[in-house]
Amino acid sequence: MYDYLIVGAGLFGSVFAYEARLRGKHCLVIDKRAHIGGNVYTEPIEGINVHKYGAHIFHTNSKAIWDYVNQFVEFNRYTNAPVANYKGELYNLPFNMNTFNKLWGVITPDEAKQKIGEQRAEAGVSEPKNLEEQAISLVGTDIYEKLVKGYTEKQWGRSARDLPAFIIKRLPVRFTYDNNYFNDQYQGIPKGGYNVIVDKMLEGTEVRLQVDFFEQREELVKSAKKIVFTGMIDQYYDYRYGVLEYRSLQFETKVLSQTDNYQGNAVVNYTDRETPYTRVIEHKHFEFGTQAGTVITEEYPAEWKPGLEPYYPINDEKNNKIYKQYKALADQESDVIFGGRLGGYKYYDMHQVIAEALTAVERELGK
Repeated sequence: MYDYLIVGAGLFGSVFAYEARLRGKHCLVIDKRAHIGGNVYTEPIEGINVHKYGAHIFHTNSKAIWDYVNQFVEFNRYTNAPVANYKGELYNLPFNMNTFNKLWGVITPDEAKQKIGEQRAEAGVSEPKNLEEQAISLVGTDIYEKLVKGYTEKQWGRSARDLPAFIIKRLPVRFTYDNNYFNDQYQGIPKGGYNVIVDKMLEGTEVRLQVDFFEQREELVKSAKKIVFTGMIDQYYDYRYGVLEYRSLQFETKVLSQTDNYQGNAVVNYTDRETPYTRVIEHKHFEFGTQAGTVITEEYPAEWKPGLEPYYPINDEKNNKIYKQYKALADQESDVIFGGRLGGYKYYDMHQVIAEALTAVERELGK
C-alpha cells in the first residue's frame, strides 16, 4: 500500500515525490509518457539537449526557489534574449530601445515615448473592445502590426479582432538598451538539461512509465491511501461539467549535421502571419554548445483536441466558469490533491509549479 499515488512525473509530481520521500512516505509515480520530466524533458540528439516540448528557460525572483533547484544541479548563465523576425526584418524582444531604434531611428527614451504616444493618440482607442484595440492602445500601431498581430493570431488561431482585450492586459515596453527578456534576478539553464533535476528528485521512488491512469484507474486508486493528480481536472471528473479548452503545440525537429550555427540565437520568433510556425528554437545555444552540427525545432500552434498535448489553458470567462465547478468538487476531496497546469487549469512557469508543489507538501505533510 503506497502512501501516495502520484499521477504525472512532471515538475509538480516530482517535487511532491521527492519531498514526501524525505518525510519517509512511500510513493508510486506513474506517467503515460515513456519518460519522466513532463514538458521539461530534454532529449539528447547529436550530443545536444533538445527541449522536446518547447523552450524552457528557468527564471525566478525567489532566492528560496533558486536555491531549491540548485541543490540538484548547477545552472549556467544563459540569458533569454529572443529575436523577432518580421518578413526578414530582425527586432529585439522584449520591446526596448534597440527595437525602437530599428523601427523609427530614435535614439533617446523621450523620442521613443513620443513616437508611441503619437500613435496611441492617432488610433484614438479609449475603451478597447478586442485584443487589437487593446494592443494599439498600449504600444501604438507600428509595434502592433509588426511584432504583435501575426504572432498572436497564429498563437490563438483566430483574428486579433475576435480575441478579447483582456488577453493582453499589458505589453512589456522598456526604455533601455536591454535585451534580457525576463526581469527576474535569477535565470539560467541546468547544465546537462532538466532531466538531471527530475532524475535526482525521483531517485529512490518507484516510477512506472507508459501507464494511463484512466485505463487502470480502479486498480491504481486501490493501491494508495491518497492521490496526487497533475492531469486534466475535467478528465478526472469524467467531464461532468463540460470540457475545458486549451491551445496545443506541435513540433517539427530537424537535425542539421552540416550546419554548426543555424540562426545565431536560441529563440527566434516569426511575427508575420504568413510563416506557419511561431518560432524556431536552436537548442545548442541554451548551453553554449560547440558541436559540429545543430538541431532546430519549428513550433506550430494548434487547436487542442483529444490526442494532442494540452499546453495553454484558455482562461476566458466561459472556461473559468466551468473550472470553478470542478474546483468546487476538488475542494471537497480529502484524499486527492490536484496540482500543476492541468490540475489547476492555470498557466504556470516552472518556478511557480515548484512553489505550488512545495506549498502542497507543507499543507499535507508539514515543513
